[in-house]
Amino acid sequence: MSEQPSAADEIMDGVYHALRAHGYADVTMQDIADECSKSKSLLHYHYDTKEDLLVAFLDHVITDSEARIEAHADDPPTERLVQFVGWFVFEPDAVDREAFHIALLELRTQGPFNERIRDQLVRSDRLLRGTVSDILESGIEAGIFRDVDVEETAALLVATLDGARTRQITLSGEANDDESNGKATDEKGEDGAERGRKPTAGGVSSTYTRTVAEATLQRVVGPLLAEGVELPSLEDGIDEMTRDGRYEE
Repeated sequence: MSEQPSAADEIMDGVYHALRAHGYADVTMQDIADECSKSKSLLHYHYDTKEDLLVAFLDHVITDSEARIEAHADDPPTERLVQFVGWFVFEPDAVDREAFHIALLELRTQGPFNERIRDQLVRSDRLLRGTVSDILESGIEAGIFRDVDVEETAALLVATLDGARTRQITLSGEANDDESNGKATDEKGEDGAERGRKPTAGGVSSTYTRTVAEATLQRVVGPLLAEGVELPSLEDGIDEMTRDGRYEE
């Protein structure tokens, strides 16, 4: 018998779909209610304000990421590190995922002004850097990685990969016909529903994160390897991480 999602999970799924469709600035409690088939009054019964609900959603997404990482805790360190790098790769046709990350980027800009959002962002950053540090420490202990400053290397990896993701979702696009004139065009998800706005002409390549991931493995991770140790393919890492987890975080 399949496990039915809880009401809380349904609400969080509603936030996820509403953010993808409308973005952080424009999403309303009614939009979220429509996406999760709940009444607006029910949402307000559990969450006084939209901010309360979005903070709860950030907590939910980070908890999902923690579970995704924990599910691979027993994998070999080289596999775990390639999986981590692959997690940040955006495929050119990942329109829904891109729309969601644009909304998350909008949320992140509130960090300097909103303590509750900032607390969640700090938690997320600690999770990412702590995951890489743990992988490196395990690999060094097993003789797979050279002895390096794990915290410094983790900070470098996270900054590189997260920066590449941010750059792709804000600047990527392909040249379009004259009618687009470099302006944003509406994108639709697989179900045909509107999924926010996507940049068109005049930015970085739509495969930028893959290029950076490959360079990171070659230029940063490669020199960390002990003699005779080889890395799994980036493709394996991407496949492993993208099929886990509830959200495309």
